[in-house]
Amino acid sequence: MSAPFRFPRFFVTAPSPCPYLPGKTERKVFTELRGPHAAELNEALGRIGFRRSQSVAYRPSCAGCQACISVRVVATEFRPNATQRRLLRRHGDIEVSACEAWTTEEQFSLLRRYLSVRHPDGGMHDMDEMDFADMVEQTPVDTYMIEYREPGVGGKPGRLVGACLTDRQSDGLSMIYSFFDPDHPERNGLGNFIILDHIVHAAKAGLPYVYLGYWVEGAPRMRYKVRYRPLEKLTPRGWEPFEPVSVERGPSPRILAGAK
Repeated sequence: MSAPFRFPRFFVTAPSPCPYLPGKTERKVFTELRGPHAAELNEALGRIGFRRSQSVAYRPSCAGCQACISVRVVATEFRPNATQRRLLRRHGDIEVSACEAWTTEEQFSLLRRYLSVRHPDGGMHDMDEMDFADMVEQTPVDTYMIEYREPGVGGKPGRLVGACLTDRQSDGLSMIYSFFDPDHPERNGLGNFIILDHIVHAAKAGLPYVYLGYWVEGAPRMRYKVRYRPLEKLTPRGWEPFEPVSVERGPSPRILAGAK
C-alpha cells in the first residue's frame, strides 16, 4: 500500500532584486519535493507554472508584478521555419545522448566557459563543482543530462559542445537548464539547436509539450523563447495559445500545423 498523500507546505522567499527587469524586486513561493509522490507533485505543480530546482518547486509571487509568464511549445504540432530547418541541418552531425543525472568535469568546464561569456554577472557565475553537482544530481524526479557532442574519432567520444538538464514528465520534457560552447567558430546557434532537438525528440516520443520556463515581457534574455511555435502560455483560465506580436519571425508554424 502506498503512503498517504500529504498536501505540501508552501513558503515565500524574502524580496530580492529582479534579475530580469531593472528596478523591480522578485519573490518566490516554493515547496519541497520529497517522499514517494515527489514526481507526481512536481508534474502537478509544473502544469500550474512551477519550475524545479533540485528538490524544490517554485514560481514567482511578486507583489504588483505578473511579468513572468509560463510558456510551453506544442511539440506535436511544431513545424520548423526555414531558419530552424537550416539550423537543424547545420548541426545534423551532432551526437545526442541522454545520460544519467551525474556530473562530469567535462560538463563543468563547459558550463564555466558558457557562464563567463554569456552571463558574467549572473547569479550562477560563482558556481563551483559542488554547486553544479547539487543542481544536477539532487533530483527526486526522472531527470537526464542530455549531452551534445561532435562526431567522435577512433571510437572515442567527440567534443562536448552542449548539454541540457532535462526532466521527463508524462506530458512532455521540461528544460531545466541548458549551456553550450559560446565561442565555437563553426557551431553558431547551439542554444537554439538544443531547444529544437528537445522539440523533435518530444514529438517522436508522443509527448505533447516542451516546457521552456518563464517568458518575461521586456526582458531581452527571454526573447528567444517565442521563436518556437505553436506556443502556449499559462493564464488564470489555464493554458492558452500565445502569439506575442513584439518578436520578428517568419510565417507562423501554427498556420502549418493547424490551430489548436
